[in-house]
Amino acid sequence: MVYITFPTREKAKKLARLLLESKLVACCNIFSVESLYWWKDRIEKTKEFVLIAKTLAHKINKLVELIKKNHPYSVPFIGILNVSVNKDYCKWVKSVLK
Repeated sequence: MVYITFPTREKAKKLARLLLESKLVACCNIFSVESLYWWKDRIEKTKEFVLIAKTLAHKINKLVELIKKNHPYSVPFIGILNVSVNKDYCKWVKSVLK
């Protein structure tokens, strides 16, 4: 899974669609969060949107490259999480991403 934050829901949806159309992910989830973080020597607080992209390990490098080229932030967060999933779901992801 890849965890990515965005400034707006629309920008998250736009990248989700690009990732799906590129066959780099099988599924995306988008939800809103409140974020607090350091930026330019200040603590900022803002509403952001998280995109969780479900993919396979061999797709990660191309996925990260595409995110960096199309992300609105100058320093996007791209968190790669190794997770275990049930066999049926994994089989479905593999069939979608072949």
